[in-house]
Amino acid sequence: MLAEAFGMGPDHPDFAVMREEFFVNYETRMTEQTTIFEGVPELVRQILERNMTWGVVTNKAARFTEPLTQAIPLFATASAVVSGDTTPHAKPHPAPLLEAAARLCVPPEQCIYVGDDERDIVAGLAAGMGTVAAIYGYLGAKTDPAEWGAHAAIKSPSELLQLLANA
Repeated sequence: MLAEAFGMGPDHPDFAVMREEFFVNYETRMTEQTTIFEGVPELVRQILERNMTWGVVTNKAARFTEPLTQAIPLFATASAVVSGDTTPHAKPHPAPLLEAAARLCVPPEQCIYVGDDERDIVAGLAAGMGTVAAIYGYLGAKTDPAEWGAHAAIKSPSELLQLLANA
């Protein structure tokens, strides 16, 4: 974000100070306007009705993940929440996804990882999981999900339910 807003990369002398200022500002407001994508509560409800487990793997540091997931009741039903600093490696490395699978007590090959970035699909494939590209949400203009190599793609959370029904 610093690169986009200020043209400032990690090698810039003010990068560390500006990054921390951004982080502090983000921490103070991150739960104020955060919303769940339409269809996700129904998706989670149906996953739970099917006696399936679910979790979250994010590159967001635990410093941000924990207060955010605690502020949103939906996350109380997640059986695993893995942050970007939970393992020594963040995505696209498979370690965080493998950690989540271990916490879920589900073999990686029986997991489906849904992501909205190429690094998510790369990590899921490296972990031996089924992968689904979520082509809604936070996609940047410079990305083409068709090139990520995911096993499937969805345009809405309800499409994931259809994929699960056919699995």
